[in-house]
Formats: sequence, C-alpha cells, structure tokens
Amino acid sequence: MEGTQGSEKKRMIALGFKGSANKIGVGVVTLDGIILSNPRHTYITPPGQGFLPRETAQHHLHHVLPLVRSALETANVTPDDIDCICYTKGPGMGAPLQVSAVVVRVLSQLWKKPIVAVNHCVAHIEMGRVVTGAVDPVVLYVSGGNTQVIAYSEGRYRIFGETIDIAVGNCLDRFARVLTLSNDPSPGYNIEQDLGFSVLMVQSVQLALYATAVEKLKNNKCTPADLCYSLQVTLFAMLVEITERAMAHCDSKDVLIVGGVGCKERLQEMMRTMCSERGGRLFATDDRYCIDNGAMIAYTGLLEFAYGASTPLEDSTFTQGEKHLICYSSGLSLIAFKLKFIH
Repeated sequence: MEGTQGSEKKRMIALGFKGSANKIGVGVVTLDGIILSNPRHTYITPPGQGFLPRETAQHHLHHVLPLVRSALETANVTPDDIDCICYTKGPGMGAPLQVSAVVVRVLSQLWKKPIVAVNHCVAHIEMGRVVTGAVDPVVLYVSGGNTQVIAYSEGRYRIFGETIDIAVGNCLDRFARVLTLSNDPSPGYNIEQDLGFSVLMVQSVQLALYATAVEKLKNNKCTPADLCYSLQVTLFAMLVEITERAMAHCDSKDVLIVGGVGCKERLQEMMRTMCSERGGRLFATDDRYCIDNGAMIAYTGLLEFAYGASTPLEDSTFTQGEKHLICYSSGLSLIAFKLKFIH
C-alpha cells in the first residue's frame, strides 16, 4: 500500500525496538499494519552453549545503531516522520532489555518523540493478528521464555494453560545443547531438520526433565535423529491437545500460533490437522514475524499511542517479568487488564 500524499491524512508511524533475548530488532510500522522495514540481528553462540545476559547485551549494543539506520533507510523515513518510539519493557532477560530502554531514552530526547513501553507477549499476539487477519482466535503463544494458551473471553485475554517449569522453546534449546546441535540459525530449526522415524515412549510432565533425559537416551541405541523426532512429536502433541481444550471451552474454531517456536512446520502441520477436523482454521506465519522482531513492538506500541497511551521518560524502565498488559479487542478499543488464570 502506498503512502498518503497531498491533502490526505498523514500516516501514523512508529519505530520499535525488540531486544528481550538473543535477537535485537528494529522495525518501522504504520498504524494500518504496513511493515515498512524490519531488520534484526541474532546473537549466535557455539554448539552446546546457551547465550548469557552480559554477552547478549554486548551484542545488542554493537548492532542496535546500525539496525536503526537500516530500518529508517529501508522504510524511506526520517526521524521527523516518526510519531512515537516503542520498546520492549518485558518480560525478558534484564541485560538485553536494558539496551533497548537506554537507546529509546536517548533517541526520545534527541528527536523529541514520545515513548511507548510494550509488553513482549501482547506484541506477539498483535503482530500475528495483523499479519494473518485472524479476528478472535484461540492463541498458542510458544517461545523461548513463554508457553501459554490464551483466548479473549468475557472482556479480557485469559490464560487457559501454561507450562509450569520451563517454556517449550527453552526445552528445545536445552535439548539442542545436550546433542551439541548448531545454534545457527536457531536450535529449534536444526532439531526440525534432523528427524528420524522412531517414536520413543518418553513422556514427562516436566519439560526440564524431558530435555535432560536425552543424556541417558542418546547412549542407549537412540540416534540424534530419533531423539529429535520424539521430542517434537511429544511436545507438539501436548500443545495441540491443550489448545483444542481451550477451543472447546471458548466455542472457537480458529487458532493463531505466535512466538518463535510457532514457525515450526511440524507444529503447524499437527495444529492444522486438528483445526481442520473441528471445521476451523489455523493462522500462522513464518520466521519473519513469529521470531522476535522490531515491527511487532512498533505496531503494538502504535496501537497504544493512537489511543492516547505513552510512557513518561522516568517510567521508561524494564522488567524481566511483566504481568500487567495492555491489549485490544477486535474493535481496537483499549483495555487495561491483568492476566487471570482459569483452572
């Protein structure tokens, strides 16, 4: 869609920063959901190693300003065109979050632009909705730090299920470290590529135990490919089952998958089959929008800004665990709420 010209109303544009984990991203987005640019850079560690907060923050500091320049140039906009600057307040890793918070504070004062703090979880949902066109789906949010089944019910988003120890993405990461799979482009991607055909009867309610159980299994006539296949079949079947329960409870037929793990083809295939059997549809995206990116922060922050929300400079802090969310109904009416657990 082309930009407005002449006497037409100026488009609202936001610059968004995403840096809660090992990816630093900067996006430029309009209020009608057009993504003008969305560059990012990933901190990749050697096989068998995870990413630590301090080293991850140093990576983000090194790449954030080149990403800002790239985002503005690709979008063909200047700081004067930006209406607000948005950043991830949380949840996430403290040191990486701090990088975005500091950069946004500086740019806000240099460019005289308002700040909007954005919740990481909500941004994934809003990005998925605007990209896929999903209206009121049950949401499966699966990432490195969060695994939740969420739906909009009785005036608010509610969590219908979540893991009680570690997230599915974290489980995949630990699993990949045990097998020393490459982290390039991501552990989950390489698990998906290295698939055998044996289904191992290994199940655990605690994902942390499942991830570490491979230490024993890999020396017991089990190939890495067998282990990768078993892990995905087991974990994704759990996700499909709990999502279907939420669909039945909410009388909903559509599912939206968001978060970094959401771009896994095997998960999408299993979820699509379940939705089809229920006469529903699966809404999902590829790694451009499932994986952490600046555009999702820019878009969600711009929605908040359009309804009068902004964050004072003194409040533009960060938090590793953020439960208070700002979300929107299908009609984009602003709703402030706290997540409630339904048992």
